[in-house]
Amino acid sequence: MSMAEIIPLGMFIVLFLLLGLGIPVAFSLFFVAISFALLAWGTGGTSIVVSSMFGAMNNFTLVAIPLFILMSVLLEKSKIVEELFDSLYSVSWRLRGGLAMAGIAVGAVLGAISGVVAAGVIGLALIALPQMLKYRYDRPLSLGVVMAGGTLGQLIPPSLNMVVYGAMMGVSVAALFAGGLAAGVALALMYIIYIVVVGLLRPNALPKPTGDEAKPTVNFTRVLRGLILPAILIAVVLGSILSGAATPTEGAGIGVVGTVLLALVARRMTWTVAKDSVWSSVKTSSMIVWILAGAAGFSGVFAGVGGVTLVTKAAEAAPGGRWGVLAFAIVFIFFLGMFLETMALIMLAAPIVTPVVLAQGFDGLWWALLFMVVLQTAFLTPPFGFAIFYLKSVAPKAVRIEHIYRATLPFIGLQLLFVLLAIFFPWLLTWLPNLTQ
Repeated sequence: MSMAEIIPLGMFIVLFLLLGLGIPVAFSLFFVAISFALLAWGTGGTSIVVSSMFGAMNNFTLVAIPLFILMSVLLEKSKIVEELFDSLYSVSWRLRGGLAMAGIAVGAVLGAISGVVAAGVIGLALIALPQMLKYRYDRPLSLGVVMAGGTLGQLIPPSLNMVVYGAMMGVSVAALFAGGLAAGVALALMYIIYIVVVGLLRPNALPKPTGDEAKPTVNFTRVLRGLILPAILIAVVLGSILSGAATPTEGAGIGVVGTVLLALVARRMTWTVAKDSVWSSVKTSSMIVWILAGAAGFSGVFAGVGGVTLVTKAAEAAPGGRWGVLAFAIVFIFFLGMFLETMALIMLAAPIVTPVVLAQGFDGLWWALLFMVVLQTAFLTPPFGFAIFYLKSVAPKAVRIEHIYRATLPFIGLQLLFVLLAIFFPWLLTWLPNLTQ
């Protein structure tokens, strides 16, 4: 094996070792990028790291990230999300599995409002999980619903990952949003169908609430407010972006203003809520920016030492022609998703595998959307799926990490089934973007 092959492989090996030691993703990426730049080119190699970082961060579209995060945190702290769940449950409690279905629906709406997965998973864990456990829902299914529903923000726009991918690869973010909306809604329906099937096959896993205490008090004014106010916000934010009236960054600004107005209408906006929301969004945005910068430096060095060429050769050597190349790219993303945070994964994998896939004649928008669907599994795949750790951070002490690992398996299977459907029926991903263009 030549040095041109050893160095790129060594970069990933060292990266995984550092992650296994518990070193934060951003600093692991920086360490590997700078170390291998010095090893390959000496002190002059650090200029590649710096230029790669500057090129990735000097993009106006990325301004949407802190705005969408602020929007998400405001919704959580003003308890608009909690009221949304209560409203959905109050009209679905009679159904077997109604709590779980409401959890999936709230996760989809959260994705359509903010696109921040951490807020979706943690929000559902704090609001929906206690209710499901209280009424003796199957624990693995309840945990899986929280993670699967909370991660729908990865697909349903406005998705931060789609903003990053579009900015990096030159794909229309509005088109990605349209395709993500179609894919996210379809995946949410698959989850709900799975819940219905489980209820039919294993009724004890989803017992119907009994007793007067299980019956929620239906306040129609509150239900309408809980459903209509978020619906208005979704329509304004997505409508402005998909219609072309606003860029994703401008749409994010509109979303923040709209969220503040909703909180004021609901009489939930206080100085404490505003201060805590801004501070929380600053911390989250800073973490994401460090990851993006570190991943950009890693990608620049990886490409410079011949890593892209190595991956290209490996993909082209895969049996099955263009379908073998596609399978290689999907497995590559899926494998990285077991270890890397999704922002870092996009920055690393997209520049490497996208040119290889597009060279085989696949449509660029379809591949971008398929990339996002495969990326969806990265939040759930052990050992380092971030939804797993978001949930563990707020779950009851009785819920151990192995319980959460097992709970991911059915929903990972559903996501992989949807990947296969999207490959055999490409229109599942592209019909809405084609309709809106």
